[in-house]
Amino acid sequence: MRIFDTSGLRPTDKLSPNEASWIYNGLDCCVTLEVRDKLREQIETEVLEVQQTYATAMGKLAPTNYMNIRGLLVNEPARQYAIREYSRDLMTLQDRFNTLMTETIGYTINWRSHVQLKSLFYDTFRLRPVRKRNSKGEFAPTVNADALEKFCEYLYPQVYARYILAMRDLGKKISFLETEVDPDGRMRTSLNIAGTDTGRFSSKFSAFGSGSNLQNVEDRLRGIFKPDPGKIFVNVDLEQADARNVGARIYQIFYDSHGPEEAGRYLDTCESGDLHTQVTKMVWPDLGWTGDLKQDKEIAEQPFYRDHSYRDMSKKLGHGTNYFGTPPTMARHAKVEVYIIEAFQRKYFEAFPLIGNYDKRLDRRDWHSWVQQQLREIGSLTNLFGRRRIFFDRYQDQNTLRAAIAYDPQSNTGEELDRGWLNLWRNMPEAELLLPVHDSILFQLPYERLGELLPRALELLKVTIELKGGRQFSVPLEAAVGWNWAKSRFNKKTGLWENVYGLRKWTGKEDREPPTEGRTRFSSVMDRRLR
Repeated sequence: MRIFDTSGLRPTDKLSPNEASWIYNGLDCCVTLEVRDKLREQIETEVLEVQQTYATAMGKLAPTNYMNIRGLLVNEPARQYAIREYSRDLMTLQDRFNTLMTETIGYTINWRSHVQLKSLFYDTFRLRPVRKRNSKGEFAPTVNADALEKFCEYLYPQVYARYILAMRDLGKKISFLETEVDPDGRMRTSLNIAGTDTGRFSSKFSAFGSGSNLQNVEDRLRGIFKPDPGKIFVNVDLEQADARNVGARIYQIFYDSHGPEEAGRYLDTCESGDLHTQVTKMVWPDLGWTGDLKQDKEIAEQPFYRDHSYRDMSKKLGHGTNYFGTPPTMARHAKVEVYIIEAFQRKYFEAFPLIGNYDKRLDRRDWHSWVQQQLREIGSLTNLFGRRRIFFDRYQDQNTLRAAIAYDPQSNTGEELDRGWLNLWRNMPEAELLLPVHDSILFQLPYERLGELLPRALELLKVTIELKGGRQFSVPLEAAVGWNWAKSRFNKKTGLWENVYGLRKWTGKEDREPPTEGRTRFSSVMDRRLR
């Protein structure tokens, strides 16, 4: 066997293809081992929380590989039915779009062609170009989703833009449904433990080139996945996890300086039973609140702006405000006027001054300012579980600050979720892990033992930490069970359940009988108004 001394190799050395491959593979193994040994020495000098975070990440290797190999079972009749339905809807939209083009412009275009779309909006309609940096680093006109959303603000172009957005959406759905399924009828993904800066998983197609990213599948498309025979899906969500973790962080930072009552104001609101209704009461105190949680929720559901209720606005705008969102940016994403968000943020920061301030000044005693101070002084953030992230970009950059603000609560959510299902993996072999999503875990249990096993599984999934003053903190769990991965919803207008065998909230028992083998119907996109 030939031995290569890699310390003496030079770029000019002549090597055969085999020799180059041998050296490459050898370096790949040896350098990785050397790096591992150095990192292990470094880890051993860190505080206990950092060592525990590393141990948790390493502990996820086996169950992650198990989920990659297992995959999700596909209901093939349901998949084929959905493809036919969406394809029919897409053809209908295309016919209507072509008719619109012919009658108004005088010609048709290929809506998939970016060149032709740019000609339509920038040459025919003469709209101001929306630009985006391209692969060459140049700002060039674009017709991406953000641009089309911008075109929807114009009276005549909006119809064309909405058609194209709808057709693109249908095209993406069909593309996912046509994703290659393995010969055993399962769709697989490759989960990456170190895929994101926050510690959450990322995913892509499987190691064999089939499958897809299964973490961002929208709810209606999840209906094509079913549990194995004799099993039932269990999907466990962390309820309002990011918001509660914002509250827990603020409590930890300001407990000593402000006391438990002031430091815990936002966390107390999160744990009051209905965060969004409580925020609505604080921001709009003159709506005739009763003090009864159920009645107050109905009051909060009153229409406020267009299709949004007061509670909807509290949920959307509260989340964006927590993450240092500005009124113009949030208005664009929430599809509301800027003045509405400005008014909301003034009242929101009055109710929760330790989150931030309306003027976005970073020289005050609040969480946003504290994050900026950490970036300036030490260049890193460590979450409640000891996971540390180093920020290499300029701390003055607003994008860096927003990423740092989002890191803390999102990474805590990831730790709570992962440590929970890792505990489940180690202590309940009956629970077969299938897929971690961003704030939930999907697994399956034997249907006949559901009532026995699920309460115990929820106990194993619960993660509790101790905050200052001995306060116990955990994020509540909500379980839903069903025979496909999409949600089952009750239609108040018809009085009937939609997606009868889908996921329904676990109430302590399951009254439905398992479905017989057959297709799952999908409602048509044409039943909904184009938006």
